[in-house]
Amino acid sequence: MALNLLSPTEMKSLSFLDSSKSNYNVNLFKPQGVFALKRKENGFTLSKRVHCSAQQPPPAWPGRAVSEPGRKIWDGPKPISIVGSTGSIGTQTLDIVAENPDKFKVVALAAGSNVTLLADQIRSFKPQLVSIRDESLIDELKEAIADIDYKPEIIPGEQGIIEVARHPDAATVVTGIVGCAGLKPTVAAIEAGKDIALANKETLIAGGPFVLPLAHKHKVKILPADSEHSAIFQCIQGLPEGALRRVILTASGGAFRDLPVEKLKEVKVADALKHPNWNMGKKITVDSATLFNKGLEVIEAHYLFGAEYDDIDIVIHPQSIIHSMIETQDSSILAQLGWPDMRLPILYTLSWPDRVYCSEITWPRLDLCKLGSLSFKIPDNVKYPSMDLAYAAGRAGGTMTGVLSAANEKAVELFIDEKISYLDIFKVVELTCDKHGAELVTLPSLEEIVHYDLWARDYASSVQPSAGLSPALV
Repeated sequence: MALNLLSPTEMKSLSFLDSSKSNYNVNLFKPQGVFALKRKENGFTLSKRVHCSAQQPPPAWPGRAVSEPGRKIWDGPKPISIVGSTGSIGTQTLDIVAENPDKFKVVALAAGSNVTLLADQIRSFKPQLVSIRDESLIDELKEAIADIDYKPEIIPGEQGIIEVARHPDAATVVTGIVGCAGLKPTVAAIEAGKDIALANKETLIAGGPFVLPLAHKHKVKILPADSEHSAIFQCIQGLPEGALRRVILTASGGAFRDLPVEKLKEVKVADALKHPNWNMGKKITVDSATLFNKGLEVIEAHYLFGAEYDDIDIVIHPQSIIHSMIETQDSSILAQLGWPDMRLPILYTLSWPDRVYCSEITWPRLDLCKLGSLSFKIPDNVKYPSMDLAYAAGRAGGTMTGVLSAANEKAVELFIDEKISYLDIFKVVELTCDKHGAELVTLPSLEEIVHYDLWARDYASSVQPSAGLSPALV
């Protein structure tokens, strides 16, 4: 197998601060506590200042992962709750439970509106408690499970989701619900002392300044269930204190990784949805094309592992076999490899610090000789201005990162609906973050986090690309 690796010089240049390759140049002025976002436009350099967060929350894992002595070991199946049981994360988690009934059992499930699937899950896993967000569907759910002898307690609406998250018997809660709707259940689970199998990105990207101190207060572990951060988490197992030097996040490069940057102004929605590696939902596929997904993962990596933004790099890895890497202080690179399969990181969040045997029938093993080669290249900051925007928002901290995520979500929605162009996605996000600079809250409450998430969506939807990207007067 050929490993097409970058030279040490090229690897060192991975930092997005290489202004020769970017339209954006972010400079951090620590004494003043602000950063300036400089963008080249029509030959001129425009400068903006946004206050940086004065106080960073403690990371979930300070560059190392060690299981404390005396941590509870389950004699029988470990009890878990799943928030978002009918979504992709939830169904894959239940696949793991079905294959390992001696290791895990489900005590509570929360779903959105898929009554048929939730009823099937109740039949198969016999939870004690279930919730369905759409309260109008509760009678339909009761009718769907009328023929089974075992009847769980049913609590509808947001309160039901919270009760599932803090179920007294659950040891770990899988947070698979999408968006800021996942914040309140996650907070409830943390306050109840439950470990979090984290699949909801808003928990840290928007809620990090509030959620992380809360997790430390309640001695709760936040275990990453997405593939990139799980890879980093696996690589830091047993590291001594201070051994982590750098985090390297791998990215597929998305639909336009081989497209010349000058062609981007011509691309359409259908082009952005043609991922070169796999089929995914529309939003995440567009995020992969813009690389906003990786920019958001940079912010998550900072909150999870305490790495400074200068020590978090992105590298394009087209094969998507290395899920991410770390560099230690002595320059060793540690990587986690495997076929792209979300079940593996989910399994590790549930079993940590143990490793669960997986059958070759349902969990194909990686054969590097058959694979052939792995390659890497530096991402183009001109093609992917999302990287600089994400680093800038991360350095600002506080509510800025949640605003970035919410603005991007709204911009992608507008692009998919063909209301803005592909390149306008970056402009909408930048203008929204720039507008928020005057109101940035460095140590936000949960209410402030939710408020600015909603504000960012409203503001992003008011930006009019055809009118020079000025916000609409409403």
